[in-house]
Amino acid sequence: MEHFFSEEFWAKLIDSSVNWVVTELPGLLIIIILYFVLFKLIILSSRKLKKFLISRAEKSNDTDTEEATKRINTLANITAKTLKIALAVIFVMLILQKMGVNIGPILAGVGILGLAIGFGVQELIRDIISGFFIILENHVRTGDVAVIDGKGGVVENIELRTITLRDMSGTVHVFQNGKIGTISNMTKDWSAIVLDIGVAYKEDLNKVMAIIKQVGDELKESPEFAENIIEPIEVMGLNDFGDSELTIRARIKTRPIKQWAVGREYRKRLKEAFDNNNIEIPFPHRTIYWGDEINPLKMDIDKIPDKLK
Repeated sequence: MEHFFSEEFWAKLIDSSVNWVVTELPGLLIIIILYFVLFKLIILSSRKLKKFLISRAEKSNDTDTEEATKRINTLANITAKTLKIALAVIFVMLILQKMGVNIGPILAGVGILGLAIGFGVQELIRDIISGFFIILENHVRTGDVAVIDGKGGVVENIELRTITLRDMSGTVHVFQNGKIGTISNMTKDWSAIVLDIGVAYKEDLNKVMAIIKQVGDELKESPEFAENIIEPIEVMGLNDFGDSELTIRARIKTRPIKQWAVGREYRKRLKEAFDNNNIEIPFPHRTIYWGDEINPLKMDIDKIPDKLK
């Protein structure tokens, strides 16, 4: 205790502190400044690289700009995060070494520890490997609309370990890459809206299909939807005999994610066209046979006269 309050102790402490400030502190400050400069440089480089690659994709006539943008954003984000982690690890090691800590045993210990816990992190390794191949094989990208293990939504983030999905209600779903069973990408390269259009049995099918085709062609020629529809409407024909309707199937191929907007506008225009041509869109009804009547009475079940109940 007396040694702690001695002048010799404080003189040595001050001397060593001044010596450390003069010899070691400048190098430490340089490392810290260099770390923040490189960290900022990674962020700026990632943004500029994304802009450059997207600009090149927009100038290319053979490249779908929207698809290329999704791919570029996904890869650039993952690359930037990987570089940030590597930079942080190097920074910590340099700081420890500058402070006089021998990092050799630390590195050796980390290797042994990694080997020891490797058996306990098999799930993490599986997630990372699965994520690597999902990104490499371009199954899904940031901004896609996908269904993952039965949950549908917009892909907000893709990492080596997880994929984050946000559904229509705003709920965020996080999936471990190693546990994903199926991925259904609804916006890869192109999309489509499939239409099952019901009409009454009495209608002339050739006339109905001609109207369906005409409405589709008019929609494709309209200025606000021309860029979003990539092929003329396909009218596939009579698809099903329903209880009270004939179902005609058609399909419109669109640019990715545009199928829902195109489908809503097409249904609106088709309803107007059916009304103008007196084509009945049927509603559920019952056919009742009474006595020896040959002609059936068609009416809503709630509107049956009391004498027939």
